[in-house]
Amino acid sequence: MVEAASGDAYLLHPVGRVASPLTDVASAPRQGDEGAPAAWLVFDAHVAPALRDLHAGAELVVLTWLDRARRDVLAVHPRGDESRPETGVFSTRSPHRPNPIGLHRVRVLTVDGLRVQVADLEALDGTPILDVKPVLGAVDER
Repeated sequence: MVEAASGDAYLLHPVGRVASPLTDVASAPRQGDEGAPAAWLVFDAHVAPALRDLHAGAELVVLTWLDRARRDVLAVHPRGDESRPETGVFSTRSPHRPNPIGLHRVRVLTVDGLRVQVADLEALDGTPILDVKPVLGAVDER
């Protein structure tokens, strides 16, 4: 359950988990296009109908819960570079933030039942998947 400062709470149910060779934060790339290995999105059976139109080549936005991130961080030095000025996390892609939701743009490599192999995902093995959405094209392509 996620509880807002106002006392409101929101219950999130992961729809699957990431299966990746990345297991250590220190060795993972900061962004997916910086050398992330292919990874699998492994979905729970109850969401199988939601996967039916995914196909190789599709570009997706994957939302994850960065379950190993700190939630008490409000400002960081971008990319951990102490020579850069401290910046509020809402202006960065830091995983450490009040609600550690990961946003990942990926490309589908293959679909195999409840498993979708993707490129450019820097999330660690076991990371909960919250949702998947298509990358939108131009207005006339929607």
